[in-house]
Amino acid sequence: MKKILLIDDDRLFLEFLTSYVRERYPKLEILAYDNSLQALAQINADLDLLLLDLEMPDLDGSKLLSYAIDKGVDKRRIIILSGRDADYLHKRFPMGQCLAVLNKNEARQKVVLDMVFDSLQKKEEG
Repeated sequence: MKKILLIDDDRLFLEFLTSYVRERYPKLEILAYDNSLQALAQINADLDLLLLDLEMPDLDGSKLLSYAIDKGVDKRRIIILSGRDADYLHKRFPMGQCLAVLNKNEARQKVVLDMVFDSLQKKEEG
């Protein structure tokens, strides 16, 4: 099973996305944490996708991005999520720093997540 780790302190978003993935993409395993410190032990090079909220207490998405890369997670498997607008996100995380930066409140941006999830599921099906 392809493994996704989602770290976001917004519990409603966390529950929504976790349920969405489990229902729509049954071949994907999703682990979800609302506490960035508790999630640290789950960050490793075996992850197929890492979804990080930018604004969180304790460790924010920027710090977790650096930590994940140091732990061997390919930066092309990391997506930064935020309520901030896309222009801000693209300035903060220039192209190549991670797979994508997405505004989690914009429906158009959720289409990108679906494309990524679809791709992972197809790889799992094989």
